[in-house]
Amino acid sequence: MRILVLLTLAAALTAPAQQLTAPDRQEVQQLYSEIVDLMEASAIVVPELARAGAPLSENARQDAKALALTPGREHVGVLYRFLQNAKVYLQLVDAMPKPPTFSADVRKQVEKLREDTDRVELYFRDQLARREAQLREPDRDNLKRYSEANSTDGEATPEQQRVVFLGDSITDGWQLNQYFPGKPYLNRGISGQITGQMLGRLKADVLDRKPRAVVLLGGTNDLARGVPIDAIQNNIAMIADLAAANDVAPVLASVLPVSDYHAAQDARFKRTPDRRPEDIVTINNWLRRFCEARGYVYLDYFAATVDAKSMLRAELANDGLHPNAEGYKIMAPLAEQAIQQALSKSRRPDKDQSRRRKRGLF
Repeated sequence: MRILVLLTLAAALTAPAQQLTAPDRQEVQQLYSEIVDLMEASAIVVPELARAGAPLSENARQDAKALALTPGREHVGVLYRFLQNAKVYLQLVDAMPKPPTFSADVRKQVEKLREDTDRVELYFRDQLARREAQLREPDRDNLKRYSEANSTDGEATPEQQRVVFLGDSITDGWQLNQYFPGKPYLNRGISGQITGQMLGRLKADVLDRKPRAVVLLGGTNDLARGVPIDAIQNNIAMIADLAAANDVAPVLASVLPVSDYHAAQDARFKRTPDRRPEDIVTINNWLRRFCEARGYVYLDYFAATVDAKSMLRAELANDGLHPNAEGYKIMAPLAEQAIQQALSKSRRPDKDQSRRRKRGLF
């Protein structure tokens, strides 16, 4: 019996420490604040540490604020700086003599600080690995997603009045056959995509399908990832102009509003830090002016779904971003009206084949 106890104790002593896991995006936000608080708390009992570590603590606090402002964006540079401040602070703690006031509780705080910093570093490394994978991805725009469907769609005829819906998750999750029964409408939405990726898919997923019109809904993910507004505008303009040059009538949809109404249910549903309402309005105002200047059709989802607080109406989404069934019920007739307007303005493809060949576009 005694031997069994000794073996058990020996196994416990030699067992490896519990492996740390990388936090998710929501948890890492809590770790940022906790690290700053632990840095400041441990410095209270060591005057020399308080003086030497004050700039590090302040830098970490400012970086934590910046990271909290837009939690959905991958601020790798700011995160790296935050980590460096925390690590240098820990090096100071290890190097300085410990006074009697450096109690066991303070030591526990330091170890907790070390553990939190290590976990944030795991998160940081995950972000770097994800970015590297994206750079190495041979199919950045996810052309494979609809490659099979594109090969089986068949030729579009002028009588069909085929329309392609191009967009992100809001389009991807839209059951077009349910809201537009009997219509030859193709869904080419891909969750998470930005307008640059939609531009990369334009030929394969839109132009080669020979539609009469394309309904473009994009931009919200660009905002969440920090894509500059002028880059978003350039991408949308190129998509629209290339479509028009190939006798596909562009229907440009406004970016939908977002809300924080469901954040109490899930912190990830706090949408406005990543998608600022004023930025959404800026893009939509530009979209309206651009459509007027080019003669394209502007599809205004925003006005029909926004509330008095400039937020997406609470009953139209369950997460503050993606429309639910009630949201799509509002969007569908607006889309159909815009499509019919675009079709009535567009040239029929069979009347101007020679002009398209002379331009040599796709």
